[in-house]
Amino acid sequence: MRTYALYRDHNLHIVFGVALVAVLRSDSITPAFPDLVRALRIPAESVGLLITAFALPSIFLTPILGVLADRWGRKRVLVPALMLFGLAGGASALARDFRFLLGLRLLQGIGAASLSMLNITLIADLYSGRECTAAMGYNATVRSIGSTLYPLIGGVLATPGWYYPFALSLLAIPVALLVQFTLRNPEPRRDTQFAEYVRHARESLRTREVAGLFIAGCVVFIIMFGAYLAYFPLLLEEAFLASPLVIGWLISGRSLINAIIASQIGRITRFCAEETLLKTAFVLYALALAAILLAPSLWFMVLITFILGTAEGLYWPANHALLGKLAPAEHRAGFLAVNDTVLKLGQTLGPLLMAGVFGLWRIQGTFYVAAMLSLATFALTMVTVRSEDIISLRSARS
Repeated sequence: MRTYALYRDHNLHIVFGVALVAVLRSDSITPAFPDLVRALRIPAESVGLLITAFALPSIFLTPILGVLADRWGRKRVLVPALMLFGLAGGASALARDFRFLLGLRLLQGIGAASLSMLNITLIADLYSGRECTAAMGYNATVRSIGSTLYPLIGGVLATPGWYYPFALSLLAIPVALLVQFTLRNPEPRRDTQFAEYVRHARESLRTREVAGLFIAGCVVFIIMFGAYLAYFPLLLEEAFLASPLVIGWLISGRSLINAIIASQIGRITRFCAEETLLKTAFVLYALALAAILLAPSLWFMVLITFILGTAEGLYWPANHALLGKLAPAEHRAGFLAVNDTVLKLGQTLGPLLMAGVFGLWRIQGTFYVAAMLSLATFALTMVTVRSEDIISLRSARS
């Protein structure tokens, strides 16, 4: 029985360190891109390859690394991944050749491929019940804070030289050492045959509840990356002549509200089940995305930002908690790796799908379609993510 507050748990602090490394993707280096283009004398259109090279390994390696984390143990995958991330990222600060820099970013992407998945897996390994949900909320808060601050820190570091933001990745090395020597986490059983592992993992994935949660996560990435992040700035400039500074504040404000709401998930779930929070989030997504087009003033966008931030703050901790609890420990990492791959699919398809919608119905169509997708997913979760079924399935797998 824990005799102190959850947020004071040393294991959770280490998991937060993993979370902060996991979200240290490309946001911190993008402020340096203009200076990098000039210094390395490359075409401006080539600089995006630094993001592509980093993201590419995750598409192929995340499921494999999830299986290895189940078969070999979490630390045996996580510690080398963090070390590779830190060393390749740190070496990027010394690179003065673009091709060499691309190669280092590819190596760093290999290190990054398992981090988000293992970040969530560790929480589900370490905590259960309401504690797991609360820990997921704290973790989402930390991730949101990191995502908000890294571009600002990167901009400051890029002022004296374009290469300094890359050195932020060295923070992964002390996190790796903390994981190796001070993290006290349970490891999965390693005595099952691989064929048996695959059979059990397939059975755990082939349920209505899991399919509903996977689809819901994919839809959130489609609407947020495809509609909101791509076209919200354009709408603000077109409708209200908003400056880049105002646009940036509104987008950052969403992350701030997300962090505040997620930090309170432990308290909220005393009154509402995770399944209810998940469904509520989709109602809020639909409301905000439809209201964007009806906003009479820029100040109304502040309210919409609050609603979207609340939706995200409710959705992600609830989604991660449900998936973590439904996944048996012996193949939890592989289970969550499949979810991570589905999310990346949504992140990839979202901008492509909404670009097609934009071509047909312009910017208004993108937000109306996103709102309808949210309502459709709400209806889907009403059928597939039901409290009584979740409780029954969780009991059968415990």
